Amino acid sequence: MQWTNLNEQNVYENRWFRVNLADVELPDGSHLDHFVIRLRPVAAATVVNEADEVLLLWRHRFITDSWGWELAAGVVDDGEDIAAAAAREMEEETGWRPGPLRPLLTVEPANGLTDARHHLFWAEDAQYTGPPQDAFESSRREWIPLKLVPDMIARGEVPAANMAAALLMLHHLRLG
Repeated sequence: MQWTNLNEQNVYENRWFRVNLADVELPDGSHLDHFVIRLRPVAAATVVNEADEVLLLWRHRFITDSWGWELAAGVVDDGEDIAAAAAREMEEETGWRPGPLRPLLTVEPANGLTDARHHLFWAEDAQYTGPPQDAFESSRREWIPLKLVPDMIARGEVPAANMAAALLMLHHLRLG
């Protein structure tokens, strides 16, 4: 049962996103007006050190008025390599430049409303380059034992689904 997007009209756009109204044909032939939010890709990265600790940011999200642990993340600039964007964001937000990044997973956090794709990466080493350029992005940055991640997620300390998925995958890859 496939829905078909016949046409989209732009309703609003800025440098961050576009809101379109789609004319969608349903499998029974009827039509539905559906709003679609078009976003640029997001890249995120973290590092796991020799002690199996993961570098995370503690931050507040004003939209949901929630606090939680996250990986450094941001929008991929037009024409920018996704892994390079993840490395850039990690250094800007944490002050740590990652070594070679490995793909962790790609997720679509709300694919019933938006085409957002979040590309998450990790590294096994990083070099501290100094205080983060974008210190306003988080209240603090900490090395958290990876073994604590599942319980942190269960307690709601990692509220963002994309971050929880990435951390669970990283936990699985490193600790089994």
